[in-house]
Amino acid sequence: MPEPTKKDETPNGEKESVATDSSEAPMPTPEISLEVSPPPPEQPVETEGKDPQPIEVIKPVQPEPVENGSKEPEPEAVVVGAKEQVESVNSEVKEEAPSPCSPPLPVWSLGEGQAPEDLDKPVDTPPLSSLLIERPQGGSITVGGDISFVAKVEAQDLLRKPTIKWFKGKWMDLASKTGKHLQLKETFDRRTKIHTFEMHIIKAKDNYAGNYRCEVTYKDKFDSCSFDLEVKELEQSQSVDIRSAFKRSSEGHEDAGDLDFSGLLKHREPKQDETPEVDVWEILKSARPDQYEKIAFEYGITDLRGLLKRLKKTKKEEKKSEAFAKKLDPAYQADKGGKIRLVVDLADPTVELKWYKNGQEIRPTPNQRKFIFEQKGTQRILVINNCGLNDDAAYSVAAGEEKCTTELFVKELPVKITKEIEAVKTTVNERIELECEVSEEGAQVKWCKNGVEVPTGPRSRYRVKSDGLKHWLIIDDASKEDTGTFSLMASGGTSEAKVQVELKPLKIIQDLQDMTVLLGQPLKMHCEIFPGNVPGRWYRNGQLIQSNDRINILQRAKNHRLEIVNSTIHDAGDYTFVPEGYTQSLCAKIHIVDPPRVHLESLNFPDNTVTIVAGNKLRVEIPISGEPAPRVVWMKGERVILDSGHRVRAETFPDHTSLTIDIAEKEDTGNYKIVLQNEAGEAGASVKVKVVDIPDPPEVPLVTEVGGDWCSMTWEPPIYDGGSPILGYFIERKKKQSSRWMRLNFDLNKETTFEPKKMIEGVPYEVRVFAVNAIGVSKPSEPSKAFVPLAVTSEPTMLVVDDVTDTTVTMKWRPPDTIGAAGLDGYLVEYCIEGTDDWRVTNKELTEKTKYTITGLPPEAKILVRVRAINAAGASTPRTLQHSILVKEVIEPPKIRIPRHLRQTYTRKVGEAVNLVIPFMGKPRPKVSWLKEGQTVDPTQVTIRNTDCDSIIFIRKAERKHSGKYDMKVEVENHVDTAIVDIQIVDLPGPPQCVKIDEVWGGNVALDWTPPKDNGNAAITGYTIQKADKKTMEWYTCIEHYHRTCITITELVVGNEYYFRIYSENMVGLSECATQTKDSALIVKEGMQLKNPEYIDHDFKEPPKFTQPLINTFAIAGYNATLNCSVRANPRPKVIWMKNKIAIIDDPRYRMFSNQGVCTLEIRKPSPYDGGMYSCKAINDLGDALVECKLEVKVPTQD
Repeated sequence: MPEPTKKDETPNGEKESVATDSSEAPMPTPEISLEVSPPPPEQPVETEGKDPQPIEVIKPVQPEPVENGSKEPEPEAVVVGAKEQVESVNSEVKEEAPSPCSPPLPVWSLGEGQAPEDLDKPVDTPPLSSLLIERPQGGSITVGGDISFVAKVEAQDLLRKPTIKWFKGKWMDLASKTGKHLQLKETFDRRTKIHTFEMHIIKAKDNYAGNYRCEVTYKDKFDSCSFDLEVKELEQSQSVDIRSAFKRSSEGHEDAGDLDFSGLLKHREPKQDETPEVDVWEILKSARPDQYEKIAFEYGITDLRGLLKRLKKTKKEEKKSEAFAKKLDPAYQADKGGKIRLVVDLADPTVELKWYKNGQEIRPTPNQRKFIFEQKGTQRILVINNCGLNDDAAYSVAAGEEKCTTELFVKELPVKITKEIEAVKTTVNERIELECEVSEEGAQVKWCKNGVEVPTGPRSRYRVKSDGLKHWLIIDDASKEDTGTFSLMASGGTSEAKVQVELKPLKIIQDLQDMTVLLGQPLKMHCEIFPGNVPGRWYRNGQLIQSNDRINILQRAKNHRLEIVNSTIHDAGDYTFVPEGYTQSLCAKIHIVDPPRVHLESLNFPDNTVTIVAGNKLRVEIPISGEPAPRVVWMKGERVILDSGHRVRAETFPDHTSLTIDIAEKEDTGNYKIVLQNEAGEAGASVKVKVVDIPDPPEVPLVTEVGGDWCSMTWEPPIYDGGSPILGYFIERKKKQSSRWMRLNFDLNKETTFEPKKMIEGVPYEVRVFAVNAIGVSKPSEPSKAFVPLAVTSEPTMLVVDDVTDTTVTMKWRPPDTIGAAGLDGYLVEYCIEGTDDWRVTNKELTEKTKYTITGLPPEAKILVRVRAINAAGASTPRTLQHSILVKEVIEPPKIRIPRHLRQTYTRKVGEAVNLVIPFMGKPRPKVSWLKEGQTVDPTQVTIRNTDCDSIIFIRKAERKHSGKYDMKVEVENHVDTAIVDIQIVDLPGPPQCVKIDEVWGGNVALDWTPPKDNGNAAITGYTIQKADKKTMEWYTCIEHYHRTCITITELVVGNEYYFRIYSENMVGLSECATQTKDSALIVKEGMQLKNPEYIDHDFKEPPKFTQPLINTFAIAGYNATLNCSVRANPRPKVIWMKNKIAIIDDPRYRMFSNQGVCTLEIRKPSPYDGGMYSCKAINDLGDALVECKLEVKVPTQD
């Protein structure tokens, strides 16, 4: 627990305290000494023949404890004699006690922990609120007793528990001091919603007494309460051990480490370890300051700092003066002009004495009687005559090394009024003189008006004059403001008088005139009044007018002018001129007129044209001006637009007029005229309204030219462009059978022609056009007629001369490499004579053949030949022969060109047809003949046909007799060429001869046979051996394609009897019948036979399963794309490709492959229309499987 607050103790052991309310506990405070300043001049001081008068010193009284700081302390006056003051003001030790013969000095109580300079400062307290419904009350107990303090808080409106703190004194928080002597307790009653906070003090000690405080906070609410605890104790011995008093406390209380003054202040005897043998106080008083620490250490005093503080406050015995038996009094007082005597009594009359004033020695002067030095026995007297204010000073007298000091206060006598000021009543501009007499010449006086000192500087209207006892206040040019109460103040009294200044009668020489002024023109108003020096104020509509850059207010004598440089609308109104100080006023009405004007320039519309999109709301607000407000009429053509219109209406406001069109239409386009009229004139303007909309659709586009994947189209612009220039066009196309349109250009096409590209050849298309202006995109035009992109074929290839006669030339060629979707209608053959450009068409009708004979040619002429391929798209690029042809027949020796397959034996089966074409060359037409084995060919058996370039052998149904060597002979005049063709007609062979069983052993049978008699006109390639159980006679093949005529059949079943048969085989096939053994072979068991284990074959069958699925793919239009996946199944599945769930069947744009389970779909030159969902489905007898992917085809952008 903290120690109790300490009380002050005087040197003689008496207690000094301040009386408090009987109901409150005493509030001890730390002591401080009071330094008394010299008395003011008004206080009486000891004069000659008079006792010194007392000087009042105010001693504040410590306030009673008040809750919430609502009370302020009130000072209590204590009267102390002047002789009881401190001997010297400038003494170093200001807290030194007075002489033993003087009563003790007053002690001020400032409160615990508060500095003297903080007495007047307000104490900051937080905002309070009523949280406490029961506050702790102060009480008293005896030492060793118990006491409890209770505080209650209502929690009806609180969301959580409030915070409470208990304090002792001003700042000590008791939460950290809880223990066996202090306990804090908190409870909450849920029924009554009340928090109860208790503080229990157990076995109280005497230092527990003091002021306590309880603070409760909840969010922004705060409440507190102060209470006192008094601990009563029995009187004890007053003997004090200083060494134990100034030892530091070790109980860990509030003042731990500070001085234990409680034992000294309360005169209780603390526990002492030993009885002091010496008086430490006397030792310290007589010791030097540098020996204090050594003395404290020697006598076991640990709190040196507290000891020094206490020692400083200890009263010192005043040493008896050796030079003065009686010193000067502390202070003296004399009247101004009077005399004062300063008397000292010397102990040694022979001591040399010196007097000082403010530190300067006073020397006697023979001519002046100001200072007179007298002596009477041991008394030395300084007489000061005719005391003045300069004599008010500090005086001291020095006798040897000793000095005593006093102060002289000179009191000035009051100056009295001997003649009062007389009241004055006059008019404006007159002279006023106020006169007064005082009792003393040269006295200081002060002139005031209505209690305020009158300024008397160089620029002031007031002048002050004095002559001896008389004083004047002069006002040369009186004004209305000079009316009031004037007074003269002297130190001994005051004289007052009233001055009343009235105005002269007002006379209007020239009144204000009503005026009408054009806006912007200068406005000048003039009036003339008497008297002329009277100022005035100008008002407009009751508002005061101040002068500025535009408004100039002038006054010259009796003339008053108001000039406005550029008049505005706001300058119109009622003007009033009020002379200052008069109730009469001059009035005039100013009317500002302004011709009407339409301010189209503020709209910032080019060419005064307002553009609005059709369907939107248009509101055009046009500023107008004019005073008075003009009448506004809107017109379109001859039609007046009223403000009551529904869709189109005109409205007029004070500063603008507006045209409103709720839903703009095409017909609203045109010029709108505005007419303004008022009394100042008439004005007009026109505004052009332009309603813009999207344009009409363009005309139906016309396809003028078609290519393989492109076309050329043109169209006419729309009839109505929407009121805004056409910026360009968008073009779309679609397949005729589709409903999906595709945009072809993303940048506007400025022209009315366009070439769509990247179309699929042979697919019919339609195109349409959109027009675009600044407002938007028009509706599409009607689709064009369907067209099919078709490309001409490439040029024919390998154009050569086939034959030349004297009048004909035969040409042949190959078809074009690229034909396209339009197909090939035929060929056009042209020729021209070398050296000319006159190409002539030889065939009027197209020929589908790749060979043509040009007839009717002049003999021995040189010609050039070219061929064009023709289809629906037109003629291809011509293929021209590189060299000219001489029209003249040339002999060419014959030459037979036997095909490669006829250079060997030509083999055919019996019954098959034989058709052999053997080409040859030669000119003119060769002669062809055939021989068989040197004999002429029978035309009934073999048909032979000859042409100019080949010979054909045809046998409708071949027989073995048609086999043989055929000789061909080709003759051209004397030139001959021959060739041989070997024809072999083959048939099935006959069965083998004489099949017999040679040997049987174990499970083996040895067979032997002879080749067949008829081999079918072809070599025997092998034999097929079969066996049959005698019981079932079901034949099973043992071996095929066996080349030998003997064989051993193994792995025959023991106990079974077998028959065997053999087929012969050649290049045609097996013989129609087989030769069977006559005898059978019985397999007999011999000894132990090994039984072979039976194995169950693994079932490799499984349903389809995709091991690699399809992957989403991006493709570039025009480049082949492939989709791949892999499937596993047994038996081999059937693979079906689908696009968008529709099977792809016989579509030339798709190719499908399947190799070792890898399935591939190739899409040739895809277009955006080929994009979509592709799926692959595999099916076999055990089930099916399906995978899908998405294909996107991107069109490459063109820079």
